Amino acid sequence: MKIAFFETKPWEAEYLKARLPGFDLEFYGDEQKAASSDAEILCNFIGFRVNAEVLGHFPKLKYVTTRSTGYDHIDVETCAKKKILVSNVPTYGENTVAEFTFALLLALSRKIYPSVKRVREEAWFSCDDLQGFDLMGKTIGVIGTGHIGTYAIKIAAGFGMHVIAYDPYPKPELAKVYNFEYVSLEELLTQSDVISLHVPYMPATHHILSRKNLNLVKPGAVLINTARGGLVETAALVEALKSGRLAGAAMDVLEEEGFIKEEAEMLLSGHPNEEQLKTVLADHELMHMPNVLITPHNAFNTKEALTRILDTTVSNIQGFAKSSPINLVKA
Repeated sequence: MKIAFFETKPWEAEYLKARLPGFDLEFYGDEQKAASSDAEILCNFIGFRVNAEVLGHFPKLKYVTTRSTGYDHIDVETCAKKKILVSNVPTYGENTVAEFTFALLLALSRKIYPSVKRVREEAWFSCDDLQGFDLMGKTIGVIGTGHIGTYAIKIAAGFGMHVIAYDPYPKPELAKVYNFEYVSLEELLTQSDVISLHVPYMPATHHILSRKNLNLVKPGAVLINTARGGLVETAALVEALKSGRLAGAAMDVLEEEGFIKEEAEMLLSGHPNEEQLKTVLADHELMHMPNVLITPHNAFNTKEALTRILDTTVSNIQGFAKSSPINLVKA
């Protein structure tokens, strides 16, 4: 069975070759996107659009599997009409992003950045003014209990934290298994020592934390955002930090990033707003606050997470070859 791969890096090609013995693998560069092929399987990434024109170059095509969670770069309706199945990678980094969430939280709670900076840049070996706080016994409010939020809840339990959560679609069975309680968003803000965001960005979640509700935050709480920048109203966040309502914040995302569909965009060609963000960051008020940490949208970026994308892709292909396709998406 022949597979046509697009947008693969050299290490990915070698990885796929080793795990798909018995298949005929073709690897195409960008300049060959319109090349005709008798491949039965097409494996693409988000930069390669599979539309009616492209499908016309693959007369024997039966299956498309994208190495991404999103699949809006595939014309699934035309695929369905042609009886071509389509699969994606539903999830690959729940533990990865959750771990980074706690890396940021620990950096904030134990003042890791100023501690390292003091020793490295100032050659001052003193813990004066570097007192932090324990996580054990604190209440963490997790906003969003999908894959990543659930993993964050499991990690929080390991630290001995009390967990509460908000989700517009609560899962009672999940709360029972992981011993947490669903509350309203307002209750979460008033009760949490740590607030962690794990919801997707969409119209319904735009500024889920805003001037309207940040004044409800428990005084001295800290905010962690490894989801999307647009979930938080930046001006209101700055006000909450200046007033002391929030004691600190750590963010891997910024509202000024703009709308990013998924991290796969950054894997393909870097951050779409990189040059714009250089200018924004130079004057960003948050950058000059000692109780704020900002990282460059890096929570997803581990070798293991990226390898899981390929492993799921291999499983998708093997499943299709055995007439048991998995991770199918619908038109």
